[in-house]
Amino acid sequence: MTTKMEKSSTGKKASEDVGGKQAGFGMTRVNKFIDDVKSEFGKIVWPNKKQTMGSTVVVFVLVALISVYLGAVDLFLGKFIGYVLG
Repeated sequence: MTTKMEKSSTGKKASEDVGGKQAGFGMTRVNKFIDDVKSEFGKIVWPNKKQTMGSTVVVFVLVALISVYLGAVDLFLGKFIGYVLG
């Protein structure tokens, strides 16, 4: 079995088979890609309104808690640095 380096050193063009797959673009490959994307979009399970609202509330609460924590740390460190330098 030849490796990719051996195939490229034999002078084959990049548009020929590489590793069993055709390199390059063609309309059939583009159409297959679009069909695959449509198929994958059909598998998506979107959250309902209740799940979305619950997740949004969790995010807002965590952002508020982290903001308060970081604000307190910033205030403390500012006062501490002011005390040390002043």
